[in-house]
Amino acid sequence: MSFLTLAYILNWGWLRIGPPYIYINIDPILVHIGPLAVRWYGLMYVVAILMALWIVKGYTERKGIHEDILYRTLWWCIAAGLIGGRLYFVVQQPDLVSTYLMHPLNIIATWNGGMAFYGAIFLGFLTLIWRARREHLNALVLLDAGVLFAAVGQIFGRIGNLINGDIIGYPTKLPWGTVYQNPNSWACLDPTTCNVPVQPAAAYEMLGNIVVLALMFYLARRVRRPGILMFTYLFCYTISQFLVFFVRANIYVSFLGTTFLKQAQWTSIIVFICVIPVTYWVMRYSKPVPEDAAAATYGVPQPSLKASVAQEKPLATSPEATTSTEAVPDEAPADTTSIDAESTTATEATESTESIDAAPPTQEQAPVEKLVPDKDRTEAE
Repeated sequence: MSFLTLAYILNWGWLRIGPPYIYINIDPILVHIGPLAVRWYGLMYVVAILMALWIVKGYTERKGIHEDILYRTLWWCIAAGLIGGRLYFVVQQPDLVSTYLMHPLNIIATWNGGMAFYGAIFLGFLTLIWRARREHLNALVLLDAGVLFAAVGQIFGRIGNLINGDIIGYPTKLPWGTVYQNPNSWACLDPTTCNVPVQPAAAYEMLGNIVVLALMFYLARRVRRPGILMFTYLFCYTISQFLVFFVRANIYVSFLGTTFLKQAQWTSIIVFICVIPVTYWVMRYSKPVPEDAAAATYGVPQPSLKASVAQEKPLATSPEATTSTEAVPDEAPADTTSIDAESTTATEATESTESIDAAPPTQEQAPVEKLVPDKDRTEAE
C-alpha cells in the first residue's frame, strides 16, 4: 500500500528527489468538501490516533488494563493533548497576544498557526494521573502507555508537518535539502524559504521519534518496572528537541540575560533537569510488576477467581463437608489384631484401611466431634 501511494505521488510530480535536492510540490489541502478544507495534516492526526491506539491496546492488555478503561482514558487524553498543545503554542507567540485577546476564537483555530508538543505532554500527563486515580490504577503504568501513544502519534504527525511545510530549517546546500514549491505550503508564505533548499527539520524529528519508539519497544518487552518507558521517552525527546532546534528556523528568545537558545530548547533543559530526581525516586521505590501478576494488580475482572471463592464458601460451612473432612484422624493407630497373618499384601492393605476407619477417636478429636450434629454423628458411626 505504501509503495502504491509513493508511486502515485511521484507520478503526479508531488515529490521529486534530486539531484541534488528533494522537491515537494504537495498541496497541504487534500480535498475541499464545500467550504471545508481537509488538510493532509488533519488526516495524519486521524491516522496517528488509530495506529497509536492499535499499538497501545496490545501493551495495556499485557499490563492487565481493561479495554473499557483504555477507551475512557483515551478520549480524555486526546482532548487534553489538543488543548494543551494549542495553548502552549499561543503563549509562545508574544507578538500575537493582543490579536488573540481581541479575537479569542483564534485560540482554538488550530489551522491558523500550529501546536506545541510540550503543552500536549504537560496537560496529557496531568490527565493521565487524574484518570489513574479515578480508575484505581498504577499511574506509572498508565503514563508508560501514554508516552507509547505519543511516540507513535508523533511519527505520523511529523509526516503531516513535512507535507505542510510548517516545520523547516535554515537554508542549506546539503543534498537532502528540501525545496517547497507549492504556493499553499507554509514554507512559501515566506519568500526567503519558498523554492529554496532548507533543512528538513520535520524529517529529522520523525527519524528521532522512530529511534525512540524502537528503544521503547525493546524496553517494553524486557523491563517490568513501571515508569521506565515514560522516563526513557522524556530523556530522549528532550535531547532530540534540544539538538533539532539548532537547525529549525525559530526565533531566539531572551532568557536569563542570554539570547543564544530558543524557547523549546530552554523548555527541554528545564524538563530534563526536573526528570532526573523523579527518575531516581521511582527507580528506588517502585517495584517491578511481572506480567502474570498484572491482572491482579491493575483491575482486570477475574471471573475464575471469584467462582473459586464462591465454591469454597459452602464447602467450609457444610456439616457434611466438616464431618467428612474431620472424621478421618491424622494419625490413628491401626488395629493389628484383626489382620490375618496369612493374608496377601492387597488384603492387608484393605483390612488396614477398614481398621483405620473403625478405630475409636483420639483425645484430640473429641472437641471436634462435639461440634458435629447428632444426626451426622449417627451416620458416621
